[in-house]
Amino acid sequence: MKRNRSGVVVLAALLAAAVASGCAAEAGGSGAGAPGGPAAGGGGKAGPQAGPARTLDTYAEELKKKQAARAVAAKKWKLDKTPLAAPEPPRTKPRITTRKGFEVRDDAGLPPVFTTVPTKEKIVFLTIDDGAEKDPELLRMMTELDIPYSAFLSDYVTNDDYGYFKKMQKRGVVISNHTLNHRYLPGLSYAEQKREICGQQEKILKHYGKRPTLFRPPYGNYNRDTLVVAKSCGITAVPLWSSEAFPDHMEWREWDRDLHPGDIVLTHFRGKEDWKGSMPDMIRRVMKTITDKGYAVAKLEDYV
Repeated sequence: MKRNRSGVVVLAALLAAAVASGCAAEAGGSGAGAPGGPAAGGGGKAGPQAGPARTLDTYAEELKKKQAARAVAAKKWKLDKTPLAAPEPPRTKPRITTRKGFEVRDDAGLPPVFTTVPTKEKIVFLTIDDGAEKDPELLRMMTELDIPYSAFLSDYVTNDDYGYFKKMQKRGVVISNHTLNHRYLPGLSYAEQKREICGQQEKILKHYGKRPTLFRPPYGNYNRDTLVVAKSCGITAVPLWSSEAFPDHMEWREWDRDLHPGDIVLTHFRGKEDWKGSMPDMIRRVMKTITDKGYAVAKLEDYV
């Protein structure tokens, strides 16, 4: 099967990284890429193969298989190019701080508000909000393409079909908080904000088994009460976004109208009645932008 050149470049880069990791582990005992160190043989006989080399071979083979399957899926779903493979996530998550200009007064200890995750890797994060459209094609498409994404849900549009998002969760998608009713939070009292945010925490716990740690305020609007309330019911971080994807165009927050390492991309669960295309159309558009610019999609929760 032929691969596009970008896929080959990424494969070579990842293999080179794996080789470096294996060499380091071989020199210093057990470590990354060589759990437990080289295999020991009994009775003075060497093991079948040294640990680092076996790990490299296994990693390379798994990567080839995944990219081959992704290439087939990309053709099936009519993507222009095969999505690039994301690097292995960091062992230690980066320290997240509030973006300059997004602070509230006396915000020490409150969840950070940010649009980009600190990383030097050419990765971005895909996030989908609300939950109005429940397109089964999206579930199949994203599973077959093996593209990670995060769902920020509002109960008022998901309560007619919790099962759709349960299927999504079973496929590895993390369910996060976007309030009960998608109201403009700075216009609400502390008690009203608590009902919107903490109430959704309990809804998600009930239907998906776990309270989220990530929260996105509707419209990206918040005040100090928002962050205090969010922290009180288990929220540790508030990811916003640096660009937004539609089926027919991208919208940009940054002055250079471009992607940057660690950027968070926003889109919505919407269909043809709300915008110019379906959710698969939107995925084709956003993945063309991401792949053309040399980026891969990584899982937000591996970094935050």
